[in-house]
Amino acid sequence: MSDTVWSYRDTTWSQDSDLVGYDVEASDGSIGKIDEASSEATGQWLVVDTGFWIFGKKRLIPAGTVTGIDHDGRTVMVNLSKDEIKSAPDYDKDDWNDDSRGRHTDYYTPYSSR
Repeated sequence: MSDTVWSYRDTTWSQDSDLVGYDVEASDGSIGKIDEASSEATGQWLVVDTGFWIFGKKRLIPAGTVTGIDHDGRTVMVNLSKDEIKSAPDYDKDDWNDDSRGRHTDYYTPYSSR
């Protein structure tokens, strides 16, 4: 597992904050709202409800792609484009296991260091 992918760049971002309901901004515009957020020590991530723009699919976005959080504006910024998020592996809460986590790790690792 890559700690870079599954950890926030700033550890204070996940402390004492419920990010559910925050808007998510990709590098080229809004992608939806946070539906679920994990603050587990072994893996931090956001589940974003993308609404209609990719047919209501939810996307899991690892914390390593988050570049900033504006608590006053209730917005999370990520270093991904809409197309990069759209191309990410599908997320199914009922099928979240080591295999699906590995697919997400493989996909998002190149984006967590930019």
